[in-house]
Amino acid sequence: MAPAVVSVEEFLSKCEASGDAAYGEFRSLLERLEDPKTRAEARIFLSDLHKRGGDSDQCLQKYHFGIEDIFLDQYEGLNRHPDSIFKDKTVAELGCGNGWISIAIADKWLPSKIVMEFDDDTAFLAILYGAWVNLLQVYGLDINPRAIKISWINLYLNALDDKGQPIYDEEKKTLLDRVEFYESDLLSYCRDNDIQLERIVGCIPQILNPNPDAMSQMIAENASEEFLHSLSNYCALQGFVEDQFGLGLIARAVEEGISVIKPLGIMIFNMGGRPGQAAADTDISALVEIEKNSPHRFEFFMGLSGDQPICARTAWAYGKAGGRIAHALSVYSCQLRQPTQVKKIFEFLKNGFHDISSSLDLSFEDDAVADEKIPFLAYLATVLKERSYFPYEPPAGSKRFRNLIADFMKKYHYIPLNADNVVIFPSRAVAIENALRLFSPRLAIVDEHLTRHLPKQWLTSLAIKGTETANTSVDGLTVIEAPRQSDLMIELIKKLKPQVVVTGIADFESVTSSAFVHLLDVTKEIGSRLFLDISDHFELSSLPG
Repeated sequence: MAPAVVSVEEFLSKCEASGDAAYGEFRSLLERLEDPKTRAEARIFLSDLHKRGGDSDQCLQKYHFGIEDIFLDQYEGLNRHPDSIFKDKTVAELGCGNGWISIAIADKWLPSKIVMEFDDDTAFLAILYGAWVNLLQVYGLDINPRAIKISWINLYLNALDDKGQPIYDEEKKTLLDRVEFYESDLLSYCRDNDIQLERIVGCIPQILNPNPDAMSQMIAENASEEFLHSLSNYCALQGFVEDQFGLGLIARAVEEGISVIKPLGIMIFNMGGRPGQAAADTDISALVEIEKNSPHRFEFFMGLSGDQPICARTAWAYGKAGGRIAHALSVYSCQLRQPTQVKKIFEFLKNGFHDISSSLDLSFEDDAVADEKIPFLAYLATVLKERSYFPYEPPAGSKRFRNLIADFMKKYHYIPLNADNVVIFPSRAVAIENALRLFSPRLAIVDEHLTRHLPKQWLTSLAIKGTETANTSVDGLTVIEAPRQSDLMIELIKKLKPQVVVTGIADFESVTSSAFVHLLDVTKEIGSRLFLDISDHFELSSLPG
């Protein structure tokens, strides 16, 4: 049953007691708005309240709420975007305060949906009033349960006219057909309900939370005004301090956005300059304490047009003296690279591998590198998701990968290999050490560039036939370092007659085959087994040069 109707005078009298009392009255009014039988009457009551309230500043001071008209043409920031950015798109707005920006976006571009999240601690004190039409579906999301209730009132305020009659858009729908509000932390509601978005936009909170306990759990609707106030200081969860101290929250919003953004979607976040101490939600005293107890320095500006930064302590003193301070404005825009593949990776990580995601870096300066690594990670994620275990590969390496290598060598270099001709090692050093252990030569000559990771005793023993002071190594294997230049290497091979030779080719000798042929001839004559490292001159790639 809807609450009993009270007069405007009674309503205002009850609101005058406190902000909590005003919120309680509006919550009762919302119950009347939600009931179709009393909706029109309750909307007319709002019109009378607007007329009776007079100047919103005086109303806010005396009755702890305000109703005001906001017009789109006052805010050029919304008007400068081309229609292609938002028109007919599914949009999410994070941190939209009392929701007027979302309503304005809907009025101008008619997106499919607009998802709102409120972070303004004064949202439960300010009611939006307007006369916009042509609005489409909206999901309003907020971590503050009081903001959700007031957002519903704003919805009815804009969906019905002063006489309580529906305002229809060009599709013969009202705002009530298109907008809903839910309590949510960032994009959790969209993620939990599989809502896919094409645009995610928002203004990220700027001020560090002086009360870390405020963000330790979801806030109850009956929390104190002071506790709800701390919601605007959302960054406490990030656990670190930086000049642009909303970046941590932006990073979390972007990561959550990966699961709900469509492949060609765009995320745009700004950290805007708020006015200073005069604003109720901008207490920077916590930043002053941080500057006092650490070498960190924050940046503020004197006035909206200032270009010389000042520290938090100076800004606090200037604001206390009646000056106006501001933060810099930063805008961040991003799109997913290879979105389908990236979604596969993050879909896998959220199932028990969350710790890994913090060390996963998918930023690449070279597109060619990204084009190879991202699909590989997506493939790996798919394999791990489908299997409850990860099988051991054969000692020679993955048969599938060895086939790919062999096919590559045949196709691009005309070397007739199959998988049995290919062995995979984790590194060049491991390959050399394994080869030497496998063939156990009494003496090996190794290019000095390739010996740095070999066992130390191999390089210090001198178990060479004819040497009077032979000091046989533990493994019975001696390695002699040799210069890479082929004529010097060949001279050592002729003199020492090693069983194994491991070498590379100098840059100036790699342009022709003569040095290679000479090495083949000499090692064949002596009976040495030759390992030739060409990795400096050969890049294995799906896009060979």
